[in-house]
Amino acid sequence: MRTIELTCAPELDRAVRAVWRQLADGGVDSLADNPHPAHRPHLTLAACGAIGPEELAALGELLAGALPLEVRFSGLLSFSARSRRRVLAWGVVPSPELVDLHREVWRLLAGAPEPDPRYVPGRWMPHLGLTRRVEPAGLVLAHELLGRHPDLTGTFDAARTFDSESRLTVPLPQSL
Repeated sequence: MRTIELTCAPELDRAVRAVWRQLADGGVDSLADNPHPAHRPHLTLAACGAIGPEELAALGELLAGALPLEVRFSGLLSFSARSRRRVLAWGVVPSPELVDLHREVWRLLAGAPEPDPRYVPGRWMPHLGLTRRVEPAGLVLAHELLGRHPDLTGTFDAARTFDSESRLTVPLPQSL
């Protein structure tokens, strides 16, 4: 599986990591301690089976022209995971600019194999992950720890692609 992701500018990255740490310190299995060396807060725009070099080049050009992109995180979302488990995420307000960028990414990926239906236009719910898969009690604890979770504004300033098979990330645009 390949993804197209937007990553946070340093100030927004620090703010998200502070929430991850708050959850972890309170006993919730957050994303604070993910051991992958390239792990960082990000917004996934697309996921599919493969992305060819021409599409990656076009995506890099598109994203370079769209960034930096101002965003607002608002509200907590919960997604089903496996069994009874849930994932807690921070909702990303779908501004017209973000929705247009998402639509253009998928226009460029029109022929990509195995598009993940959770990320296609009309089904995508933009979010930034806060926890791993947690049991219902962990979700309750997360809400207790965060209280009334405030909105946060910031900037996505870079893009990358992640290959789940090789576990490698590559910045976009890239030199091919």
